[in-house]
Amino acid sequence: MAAEARRLLSREEYLALERRGEGKHEYAAGELVAMVGASFRHNLIQTRVLASLYGQLRGRHCEVTPSDLRVAIGALGIYTYPDVTVVYGEPRFEGAEQDTLLNPTLLAEILSPSTESYDQGRKFQRYRLIPSFQEYLLIAQDLPLVEHYRRQPDDRWLLSTFEHLDGILTLDAIGCTLALADVYAGILFDGAAHPWAGGDAQRGPSTRRPHPSRLRRRARLGGGLSIGPAANCPTEQTAPRREPLCSP
Repeated sequence: MAAEARRLLSREEYLALERRGEGKHEYAAGELVAMVGASFRHNLIQTRVLASLYGQLRGRHCEVTPSDLRVAIGALGIYTYPDVTVVYGEPRFEGAEQDTLLNPTLLAEILSPSTESYDQGRKFQRYRLIPSFQEYLLIAQDLPLVEHYRRQPDDRWLLSTFEHLDGILTLDAIGCTLALADVYAGILFDGAAHPWAGGDAQRGPSTRRPHPSRLRRRARLGGGLSIGPAANCPTEQTAPRREPLCSP
């Protein structure tokens, strides 16, 4: 006997299911992907990122939210729950419920072994179809490492990698900074608190050769990204600087 085909859900059925509170799922092409609970370390990192950004955005025309806010990728009919979302200006929502955002400016994902390849590859490809989307952060849990992607005026994406606890990201689209010392404050690595970087440690994007595991991470990036000088992409020194979108 042939196996019974799995029934696909319409967008309306999916949204009705989510709003009943029967778990949390991402949605693509009629299929659901259940969202599982996150680790203690994941939650600590998420809380620190939210706290840092909220402290800088408070009183300005921007909002930062955690992973309970759904984001719609309208061009594909896909719904996701980013770990951190920042929206500049007036939030736009799909429908009257105000629970599905259409215009994020910055999205951040905290990597885990089960989601790392997806967050770096296909999910990023999908996010790039959102016209308002300007900056993407991929934040490691197992070591101090943040990958920061910025949309360029020609629609390419510039990658900067921060590997030291004294590194500070400049988030041009929202007029904020994000220090790795704040992101990883009190986080344990290999059973011990990671030491603060010394005074001679390099600030900003690393120029050292990455660890092989980090190279493997970057090799899995998909979607024809233009990254680094080899791809004729602007370097950190030559990339044009944009005025912050998010102003007081």
